Amino acid sequence: MSHTATTPTQQKQAPPTHPTKKQPSQTTTRVVAAIGGILIVALVIFILIGGPQPDAKPVSLGFSFNSFFRWIGEMGPIVQIPLVLVIFAAVVGILLLLIEYAPRHGRGYFWLRLVTSFAIPLLAFMMLRPYQNAVVYVVIIALIAGGLLFYMDYRAREGAGYLYQLTLFLAPAFIMLLVGLIYPAISTVIQSFYDKTGENFVGMDNYVWAFTNPQGFWSIINTLIWAVFVPIFATVVGLAYAAFMERARGERLLKVLVFMPFAIAPVSISLIWKFVYDYRQGDQIGLLNAIVVAFGGEPVRWLDTWPLVNTFCLLIAFVWAQTGFAMVILSAAIKAVPVEQMEAAQLDGTTSWQRFINVTVPGIRTSIVVVLTTVTIAALKLYDIVAVMTGGRSNSTVLGFEMVNQQQRFQSYGHAAALAVLIFVFVAPLIVYNVIQLRKQREVR
Repeated sequence: MSHTATTPTQQKQAPPTHPTKKQPSQTTTRVVAAIGGILIVALVIFILIGGPQPDAKPVSLGFSFNSFFRWIGEMGPIVQIPLVLVIFAAVVGILLLLIEYAPRHGRGYFWLRLVTSFAIPLLAFMMLRPYQNAVVYVVIIALIAGGLLFYMDYRAREGAGYLYQLTLFLAPAFIMLLVGLIYPAISTVIQSFYDKTGENFVGMDNYVWAFTNPQGFWSIINTLIWAVFVPIFATVVGLAYAAFMERARGERLLKVLVFMPFAIAPVSISLIWKFVYDYRQGDQIGLLNAIVVAFGGEPVRWLDTWPLVNTFCLLIAFVWAQTGFAMVILSAAIKAVPVEQMEAAQLDGTTSWQRFINVTVPGIRTSIVVVLTTVTIAALKLYDIVAVMTGGRSNSTVLGFEMVNQQQRFQSYGHAAALAVLIFVFVAPLIVYNVIQLRKQREVR
């Protein structure tokens, strides 16, 4: 008769295994989110294109943002400030309570997340007081947004409540971004396809006008000239200042003097340079014409001389202001170039100019790109200098000025919207490129 020997290890029973919870499919979640996002965008565009009916009464919950601001406006300043602070504190307090309690586990917290996911978007959209012909679409948008929030939060890998909490944190900033940037941008693009009254659809006529009408055409040409020459001149002069001031006595004082024009308001800069270019019969008070007359020449109408003379006169004033910005950024970059590289190049028998070209400039390449793109963006959206010094006369207009001019002077909202879209088309690639360069710089560090 045989006996089977058992060891203590064999006598221990293996712990029971529990099936692990299957992670939700992220692909399905992304597909549902994409479909919901497309539906929301389509409904918003449909509302913007459709517009409100003149005879339709607004539908709201009995109060709206419009009525709230009117109610606040009827009060005195002494009452307005504490009342706004109390309402702001109440809204923040509600958000903090939801952020604290809603992400917890349990049936009650589940229903809290479910109800608030639908209630908050619906309340927010209805407080915009939609018109009768848009209220159905507004309710649908709110329900889709709430459903997407709850669905994506419920299927999040981090657990239910994580995405909900994150959304509440980001909601105030996102709402401000939506109301202050995204909605106006979409509305401007749509407006650019309508006539000056904003009622009749004209297709691409406004863009054709921008490239064929003298005002629109020269605003585009001059803007491109500014975008090409201003960053080059400002960067080259700023780099020269930064390089020469590294070994100069009183470096800090010199940098303050060079940077000072950048701190001056653009209107003040325009007035200063307007006196420089001033033209009149008899005694000259304009510095440039005073010099011309002193050498026996005749005074020149610098700001009215066309082609392109007046544009470059305005351009010089802007370069004078932007040089200080370029100098400060490039000076800091030059100081960050490793000393060992400069010493090694000096031991190789290179001259100062060779060290500057072959060591310093490659070492600050990223900063040069940032300065170039930043100054270019500032030149593309220029308004003040042209408005104060010439008012756009003699074909000196630019896109930023002409956009405001078409809207305020001629009440042509379609033309103004088309010019605004063109500015965005010119600026957007530079912003994206600037962000990419900054990210590369961070990765190197």
